[in-house]
Amino acid sequence: MRRVLVLPLAGFLLVFFVVPLAWLLSLAVREAEVPRALPRTLAALQPWAPGQPLPAPLWGAFAQDLVAAREAGTLADAARRLNYEVNGVRSTLMRAARTAGGAAPGTAFDAAFFAAVDPSLASPAFFAAVQRARGPLSAYYLLAAVDLARDEQGRIQRAPADSRIYVEVLLRTLGISAAVTLLCLAMGFPVALLLTQVKERTADWLLVLVLLPFWTSLLVRTAAWVVVLQKEGMVNTLLLKLGLIAEPLTLIYNRTGVLVAMTHVLLPFMILPLYTVLKGIPPQYLRAAQSLGAPPAVAFVRIFLPLAAPGVAAGSLMVFILALGYYITPALVGGGADQMLSAFVATYTTDTGNWGLAAALGLLMLVTTLLLYAVAHRLSGGRVLAMGQ
Repeated sequence: MRRVLVLPLAGFLLVFFVVPLAWLLSLAVREAEVPRALPRTLAALQPWAPGQPLPAPLWGAFAQDLVAAREAGTLADAARRLNYEVNGVRSTLMRAARTAGGAAPGTAFDAAFFAAVDPSLASPAFFAAVQRARGPLSAYYLLAAVDLARDEQGRIQRAPADSRIYVEVLLRTLGISAAVTLLCLAMGFPVALLLTQVKERTADWLLVLVLLPFWTSLLVRTAAWVVVLQKEGMVNTLLLKLGLIAEPLTLIYNRTGVLVAMTHVLLPFMILPLYTVLKGIPPQYLRAAQSLGAPPAVAFVRIFLPLAAPGVAAGSLMVFILALGYYITPALVGGGADQMLSAFVATYTTDTGNWGLAAALGLLMLVTTLLLYAVAHRLSGGRVLAMGQ
């Protein structure tokens, strides 16, 4: 009977979470655009290897594919995909399709015909890119997500210097997430400890204050920090009146604003697991240690902190993983050098339509999260799932 009650939830998660996520992530390895638009060209390229002369039947097949794909509406997607590897080829492919479609009957399609449209269309480098995109699966987007690429011979090498950005962004994302986690731990631990020391009625009111941010929209909270941290905002005004600074500080549209806003948003996710674990630690343990001669600081470090470790691990893991995927807060209060990996995923998904690279970056974030979870699970002796309960 209990299994039957779980079926609606399991079905909902499968239909609206697992299947869409799996479909999106599959775009990181799928190659459908070029095979759909240029099937004859790929067939003519099948016996060809980079470094050899281009086969003579290729040009007629290429012309037929361009004309047919333009009429079917599939050429634009293939041109966009090839443009990721051969810069500027998108517009030349569309122009070549129009030229081939308007050619007189009996026109001989050869390398000179396409070189007259654009020399890149007659180059081995272009057709090597076409061959690499033949599908059905490809590692192109996965390699691009870690700043790697294949050369004309198919060897994996580092991407050009102007394209190597994603590893740096990933490291930046990990650094910001770690800094926010440490800040939340430094501020959340004393609050969670205080909640266990005061009367139950007082603790209830303090918990209301902890939970209060959950009742406000994330966008509203982030916009409020824009107002508070700007040069004419509350913080700078107060510091100027107290005489602590001579001129307004730059607290917004930089790393400082990102850390402040993200820490404020994620702090409850640190306090709640900590409070749950700290509340279950019997106070008699500390009193027993002190009665045996241990100073309060030693009793706290040797007795209390090890017992609080599951709460620290649970809160830190939760905050860190949530921080990895943050988008709105860095976009509103951060500068160009503070954007995290999720901002690139959003850009490629909604602005440029490069869903393959967006899926690869999303997969990179997912793998990073799973690795962190596995490390925490191992370090905790398999207690991650039970932390905070």
